[in-house]
Amino acid sequence: MPLNRRKFLGTSAATGVGVAVTGAAVAPSAASAHGSGKPARRKRRYSFTVLGTTDLHGNVFNWDYFTDKEFDDKDHNDVGLAKISTLVNRIRKEKGRGNTLLIDAGDTIQGTQLSYYYAKVDPITAKRGPVHPMAQAMNAIGYDAAALGNHEFNYGIPVLRKFEEQCDFPLLGANALDAKTQKPAFPPYFMKRMRTPHGRDVKVAVLGLTNPGIAIWDKVNVQGKMTFPGLEEQAAKWVPKLRSMGADVVIVSAHSGSSGTSSYGDQLPYVENAAGLVAEQVPGIDAILVGHAHTEIPEYFVENKATGKKVVLSEPLKWGQRLTLFDFDLVWSKGRWTVEKVGAKVLNSNTVEEDKKVTRLLTDEHKKVVTYVNQVIGSSTAAMSTAEGPVKDVAIIDLINLVQRETVAAALKGGAYAALPVLSQASCFSRTAQIPAGDVTIRDAAGLYPFENTLEARLLTGAQLKEYLEFSARYYVQTPAGGPVDPAKLTNAENIPDYNYDAVSGLTYEIDIAKPVGSRIVKLSFEGKDIDPKAEFVFAVNNYRASGGGNFPHIAGAKQLWANSEEIRNTIIGWVKAKGTVDPGQFASVDWKLTRDGTPVF
Repeated sequence: MPLNRRKFLGTSAATGVGVAVTGAAVAPSAASAHGSGKPARRKRRYSFTVLGTTDLHGNVFNWDYFTDKEFDDKDHNDVGLAKISTLVNRIRKEKGRGNTLLIDAGDTIQGTQLSYYYAKVDPITAKRGPVHPMAQAMNAIGYDAAALGNHEFNYGIPVLRKFEEQCDFPLLGANALDAKTQKPAFPPYFMKRMRTPHGRDVKVAVLGLTNPGIAIWDKVNVQGKMTFPGLEEQAAKWVPKLRSMGADVVIVSAHSGSSGTSSYGDQLPYVENAAGLVAEQVPGIDAILVGHAHTEIPEYFVENKATGKKVVLSEPLKWGQRLTLFDFDLVWSKGRWTVEKVGAKVLNSNTVEEDKKVTRLLTDEHKKVVTYVNQVIGSSTAAMSTAEGPVKDVAIIDLINLVQRETVAAALKGGAYAALPVLSQASCFSRTAQIPAGDVTIRDAAGLYPFENTLEARLLTGAQLKEYLEFSARYYVQTPAGGPVDPAKLTNAENIPDYNYDAVSGLTYEIDIAKPVGSRIVKLSFEGKDIDPKAEFVFAVNNYRASGGGNFPHIAGAKQLWANSEEIRNTIIGWVKAKGTVDPGQFASVDWKLTRDGTPVF
């Protein structure tokens, strides 16, 4: 994919040193007195604020398209850019718009049915296609720059390029490189002048970094087109350049968590959650807006090893639930502006109303999507829910596995592997997904699979499946036999998210949570007999897992027998349409259960 020279060069020139100017007068500090009694020369000072969001994931309205009602969770958070807009307007009014910047740390165009609709149903890439709702909203709010997230690549590069074209602000990715030239495929940075009341402007640079995991998770979309080297090495390359270009302040917008860990193990030589490492290893950075990890970090300081300087990190909670504020205090000293102090905090979007300017702008798009997701595609004889999915074998997860097994078996029919048994993995992506008794709509079926994963078939042995299941069982907290059990405290050991726990269908097994990690899978059998370690099985698996997501053993290197380009979500919708009626009595079974020393937990 060649560099978009018009966007890159235009943005770089227009926002580089000496061009974009903004600011407002700030009162100078009061004079102090020396022992001589003469008034000291007043220090010239200037303050400004950088506002930050991340992991918006297609949320404009405070609306849940899967439940078809206003968003709510146990903490009563709100979501969406319309709420963020109100907070931004408040801060701009307080600080003066010219004394603020608004940036984002990525994962913008995937995550809700609103964003899906304009990528797949009424795509922005069509001739005379619509403008993406996220572009419309972010343009209206007045974003200055946004880093690329890994989910920006889910729908393919053409959709991303069209979204980029529709944005009035640059999409930054210093470590998203053209595979052939190894030059930036997107603008690496954004630079802006902040006008001060003291003559010389403050030059603020924002460096955008994205996640190396894109090379694994969206391999089908980016292989041979783009490469994604590590954040640390690219920051070390660009931060000195920005300083040499006159940047007084350097901010990094990084779609990368702060923990220093990776979900893909050693499949890449680069760290997935590297924001803390960037702060620690690369001198010259003042602040980092953190993304990707979906955690809330109001303010976190990391000491740079080379300089001893403390770098402030902040990560606002996902989906527009929080807005980060970086407050910078600068002082003029020795012919230049230097950062005297910087701190961070987050604001909660549930404290304000939605900005009617934003909601009015996108009312038509919202209504179209609500109509789309409420289309009836079939019926169900019984209600099903994922509420207990993390700790029990529930019918609704069995449904996902049934659809995947049938789809793979049909695809392999008549081929060399048609005689092998087909197994399937599925995760509980949402603990609130449900299929009601009676009419089933698109939103009901889509709610089972909120990600844009596609389906593959890989070849695994019985021994490999055993190790795969042992790895998955790390998800449970070791719990001794005999004592009380609190289901709310059994899961997410080692902070493993629900989507990285797999239930496997087609086998029967127990997970003994009294045992240590690595020896929990017991009574593993196939068709009533102990599994043969050498036996071969076809494994229906999503592309995220197959490409190494979650770092499960064996799967990334397993032989690929088949792959599909259709989202599993749509495969489920199509299956329900074709069947007409979903009857859990025909497919639901308890194939796995939690035990403690052989005694069932439930």
